[in-house]
Amino acid sequence: MKSIFTRTKLYAETLFRLLKSNTLQNVIFFSGGILIFIIGIVTYGVILNLREVSLSEAMRLQGFEHLVTPNIIIDKKNYTLNLYEDTVLIKSYRASFGRNTQSAKQKKGDNATPTGEYKICSIDTSAKYYKFFRVNYPNLDDASDALRKGIISQMAYDKIKFEFYYENCTSSDTPLGGDIGIHGLGELDYFFKNLPFVYNWTDGSIALSNESIDELYSVVRKGTNVIIK
Repeated sequence: MKSIFTRTKLYAETLFRLLKSNTLQNVIFFSGGILIFIIGIVTYGVILNLREVSLSEAMRLQGFEHLVTPNIIIDKKNYTLNLYEDTVLIKSYRASFGRNTQSAKQKKGDNATPTGEYKICSIDTSAKYYKFFRVNYPNLDDASDALRKGIISQMAYDKIKFEFYYENCTSSDTPLGGDIGIHGLGELDYFFKNLPFVYNWTDGSIALSNESIDELYSVVRKGTNVIIK
């Protein structure tokens, strides 16, 4: 009886060691597969970025030495920021948006990107995410819509209206949120810019690669029109 018990115990221990060894191998193979997959994705993204035409080359192809009336149209559906000279499309950039993609921004903390017509009201060259082109969200349309829906009070509406007409940027301290604009990726640039797909991760702003932001910085200014649709 003791001999049977001893053999059974030895068999169980041997089986456990084999299972443990196989589990370790499986973990190693699985982790290696994930790493190879990530490297492949990033490599593909790098290749796509290398094929991208620079802004100066895009301007030259359209016959422009410099842009006089740059306009920006942001298409949330197609994940693009399109730079125009008046009505002529100069270059399209891949863009990421707020984590909430179900609706346009309506209130503070909803992590959605607004929809409407705005202007760049300030430019910060030392922002957390590289450079930041802030737009005057909320504007009068945003405030009027929020007032009708009861999201803000008449007093809050009057404050936004005053700032819209007499300040460069409307306040970010409202129930509608604020501090929305176009910015770079900051320290995350190398990884996220080389992803061949779009990942929406911001609090509501529009994110481009640092290189794309530098190109925009060379042509846009305070007062540049920004349409988000």
